[in-house]
Amino acid sequence: MAADNKPLMPKATAVWLVDNTSLTFEQIAEYCGLHPLEVKGIADEDVAKGIKGMDPVSAGQLTREQIEDAEKNPKLRLKMAPPKHKMPAVKQKKAPRYTPVSKRQDKPDAVYWILRNHPEFTDADIIKLIGTTKATIQKIRERSHWNATNIKAVDPVTLGLCSQLELDLAVSRASAKRDRATKRAAKRGETLKPLPDAPGGRPAAEHADDAPAPVIGEDSSDKPEDETSEP
Repeated sequence: MAADNKPLMPKATAVWLVDNTSLTFEQIAEYCGLHPLEVKGIADEDVAKGIKGMDPVSAGQLTREQIEDAEKNPKLRLKMAPPKHKMPAVKQKKAPRYTPVSKRQDKPDAVYWILRNHPEFTDADIIKLIGTTKATIQKIRERSHWNATNIKAVDPVTLGLCSQLELDLAVSRASAKRDRATKRAAKRGETLKPLPDAPGGRPAAEHADDAPAPVIGEDSSDKPEDETSEP
């Protein structure tokens, strides 16, 4: 019998069966997952002293008919009754995206590409897709990143930071979210703020992949940001 088909409290169940039925030690032992000598020790009060018996019938683990049939036939073996209620499956939380160390230095390039090509993305959308941090996104957007002179726009799919399917889904969700916000604003008679200009000072609608990366003057106070600390 599989281990997961045993009573939750085998010794307490064995105590009750010894005290309240005429089942053989072998029958009780096999049902409870115990050794027959251990069940004999329970009957002799050498084992499980002080343990209060648990009724498997009231617990829904056995039926009275099963016990009566087994008492009449010592060769009959007891089986766990099917559960009355099905436990719902537990949905596990999705683990944070892991990016290999060798790929983490590519994240600023991917972030810059998204800011230029998909300004409808929120910081949360970028973080979920790339696995970067809000601080990094803000520095790239403001052109204050310590390595801004070397950052170039590269498709995150090409960099291996996400799949094409994941990128397409993220674009669809961001666009749908933007459309819903536009409709809500239209109903209220409001006007949405225009999309921010892409890094480099060019309007978001006019960005191109071959646009040069922003140039940041070097400053001795700038300290390199540890990209490897990102998730």
